[in-house]
Amino acid sequence: MTYLDYQATTPLAPEALAAMLPWLESQHANPHSPHREGRRAKAAVEVARDQAAALLPPGGRVAFTSGATEALNWAIKGTPGPIVTLATEHAAVLDTVAAEAARGRQVTILPVNPDGVVDLDQARAAIQPGTGLVAAMLVNNEIGVIQPIAALAEIAHAAGALMLCDAVQGYGRAPVPDTVDLIAISAHKIHGPKGIGALWIRDGVNLAPLMHGGGQEAPGRSGTLSPALCAGFGVAAQLMAGRKDEDAAHIDRLWSLARDRLGPGWTINGATDQRYHGNLNVRRTNLDVNRLMSDLRDIALSAGSACASGSGRSSHVLRAIGLTEAQARSSIRLGFGRYTTETELRDAVDAIVAAAQAQWP
Repeated sequence: MTYLDYQATTPLAPEALAAMLPWLESQHANPHSPHREGRRAKAAVEVARDQAAALLPPGGRVAFTSGATEALNWAIKGTPGPIVTLATEHAAVLDTVAAEAARGRQVTILPVNPDGVVDLDQARAAIQPGTGLVAAMLVNNEIGVIQPIAALAEIAHAAGALMLCDAVQGYGRAPVPDTVDLIAISAHKIHGPKGIGALWIRDGVNLAPLMHGGGQEAPGRSGTLSPALCAGFGVAAQLMAGRKDEDAAHIDRLWSLARDRLGPGWTINGATDQRYHGNLNVRRTNLDVNRLMSDLRDIALSAGSACASGSGRSSHVLRAIGLTEAQARSSIRLGFGRYTTETELRDAVDAIVAAAQAQWP
C-alpha cells in the first residue's frame, strides 16, 4: 500500500512510539496525583509540553487537549463577541461558529479568491471594532494554501479582536506568526499519536472553560491527561524541529516529481506559490474519482477532507474557490511527507495517470 493521505493523518514516528511504550506497559500513574509515581508522570507531561511549545511563539502556554477539534471549540466558545472567519476553514471551525450563530452570536464568513487566499481588503471591511475573534487556518487541509495570518492578526488587533490560528496542517512546517493569540495543533498530523492536541494561549488571554470537572490543565481544561500520548506528541514535535530542513527539502523534491509525472490534463486547485508543497490537490475534467479510487486500491489517496468522508457532499473548500460541482467532484488530493519515498510516489502517480486515461479509451 502506498500511503498518500498525509493531510488526513501521518504515519507514527518510530521515536514517538518508543517514547509512548513505557507509559503503556509499566508506568501507569495519574499525572495529577501527588505521590512519587504521579510526579514522575507529571514530569513527563511537562517535558512534552516544552517540546510542543518549542515550535510555537514565546509568551504563551500549551494546554493539552483531546485533539485540535476540542482546541478549536474551546477557543471559539471560550471567547466573547462577533466572529469573523473564512469560507475555507475546517469543519471544526465552521460547524462551531454555526453553533454559536444559532445561539445568537454574530458570525461573518469571508469568501476567498480563486487561488484560495483571503482578500485582505474584504477582511478589513468585515473586521470592525467590536469584533471578538478572527479565526483562520495557516495551511489549508484540502488545498494546502497558506493564508496571510500575520496580516489578519494585525487587522484583528487594530479592531480589538483576538486572532485564532488553526495551525494543524502548518505546525512545524510553516512559521506561525508571533502576533496570534490562540493556536490549535494536533499530534497526529506531525507523526505523533491520535487522541491528543493542544491549544496555545497567549499570556493574558482568558478563556471560559469548555469542559468542567477538575481544571487539571492550568488554563482551565478539565480531564486526566495521558502521559503516553503527551510523550508521543512531545517527541514528534521535537523531531519536526530537528528535521525541519531535511523534511522540507524532501517534500519539495516530491512536489516537483509529482507535478512532472502528472503531465498535461491536470489542473492544480489553489495557489501554487503561496502553498505547502506536501499537499497536491488536482483535478481532471470528467474524472470519475470513485472509479479511480476503486481501480487503485493499493494507493491511499483522498477525494477531500477525511472529516467530510461519507457525507455525500463535494468539498466546500473547492466550491469556495469557485469550482463547479463537477470540477470539485473531479478532484483528488495527494498528501506526502517524511516517510514517502520518491520511487513509491513516482509509481503511484504513474498508476493514477494510467487509471485516469483508461476512463477514456
